[in-house]
Amino acid sequence: MINISIPLQTSADSVFDVTWFNTDFYTLLFRLGVNLLFLTVIIRFLYYPKTKRKDYLFTYYLIGLITFFLCFGLKKLDIDTGMGLGLFAIFGIIRYRTDAIEIKEMTYLFLIIGISVVNALASNKISVAEMALINGVVIGMTYALENLWLLKHETRKTITYDRIDLITPDKYQEMKQDIEKRTGITISRFEIGKIDFLRDVCQVYIFYYVSDQTVSDYHGETLE
Repeated sequence: MINISIPLQTSADSVFDVTWFNTDFYTLLFRLGVNLLFLTVIIRFLYYPKTKRKDYLFTYYLIGLITFFLCFGLKKLDIDTGMGLGLFAIFGIIRYRTDAIEIKEMTYLFLIIGISVVNALASNKISVAEMALINGVVIGMTYALENLWLLKHETRKTITYDRIDLITPDKYQEMKQDIEKRTGITISRFEIGKIDFLRDVCQVYIFYYVSDQTVSDYHGETLE
């Protein structure tokens, strides 16, 4: 390692060494490039085409980058306690005054953080081939689940329905058509929950595929 230091003389005649450059800079550039490459594949080419959520696109990129830089910096300090507290803080921000997010978005967030941590903490004992294998397996599995295995994601939404005269089994199709007409959602099936005869309303769980909708901005609880 080559260190270029310039001594700074203070009034108290104390000397501080400031390192302006060392070879770890190239390590940082290489790992940052690898991390950005794999983050882009996951976020831009696997996640975004399925959801079109630009807000999460923004969040995932920035969380991935700050996680990478934080882990890289803590590793250089070689402080085990600091590393543990840093990682704890990283995962703690998931609950930092935010609205509840869908389980799929939470999974992608965990995936982005995990990839960034692996790429930042990889030491000389981990070869480039091993790093490529780890990143490749994660991306390959994500692609397979998104495009080959789970071709459609069934989503659920809970509504309050006021026509309890249609809740009998013999009027299933009529109730289904009425819900579709009033919500504009093409549903695949529905289930009746709590019924309130005093107010003449009931809870209905409607299930649908986002990809089948003419308007794509329907987000409920995704069921894998």
